[in-house]
Amino acid sequence: MHPIREPILHPVPIADLRPTQITVGMREVEAKRKHWRARRDKPSKRVKSSHKGEEFLGEHMIPVILGPEGRYYVIDHHHLARALHEEGVENVLVTVVANLSRLDRDAFWFVLDNHSWMHPFDDDGRRRGYKDIPKSIDELVDDPFRSLAGELRRAGGFAKDTTPFSEFLWADFLRRRIKRKTVERDFADAMEQALQLAESEEANYLPGWCGPLPEG
Repeated sequence: MHPIREPILHPVPIADLRPTQITVGMREVEAKRKHWRARRDKPSKRVKSSHKGEEFLGEHMIPVILGPEGRYYVIDHHHLARALHEEGVENVLVTVVANLSRLDRDAFWFVLDNHSWMHPFDDDGRRRGYKDIPKSIDELVDDPFRSLAGELRRAGGFAKDTTPFSEFLWADFLRRRIKRKTVERDFADAMEQALQLAESEEANYLPGWCGPLPEG
């Protein structure tokens, strides 16, 4: 079974998309909402205002797996999908990475798990069964440490990396060292701690680590 990338030329309702993870960072979602509004409302002589949103969506197709019962399972850009949903966007374009629609449900989730196409961890960092994964984008749960990890990357704490769910790995690292109350009540303080931790050798196993190398 060879993976394929087939753009779906007709829009797919965001409400019909199925997540493959339990959480998102709502600060990340809010940042993408602001980016969407800025792109949509930016003055342009080349593109009519009514077409700016369509142009943006055409440049940001959502990668999905075609699963049982012909449902589309999102394997990346959960934050973008949630942001667009919050902004009232009804449809998006998707790219089918693989067609697993003939598999039964258990086999389907087993394949997703082994391809690192799912991340069934809750907002406490605990692995859950696939039945605990939300059935829709608007049911995704906020994980403040995922937001912290995203902000840490933007601040240069670590480099963007192709490792699947790399920012969730950083979120789990931070979760074990920073109090959740600090992240929720004093995000700036949490960021200072995160930046210090990101430079430590404790973090050198994580994807995108940019800490100082020990002198040889």
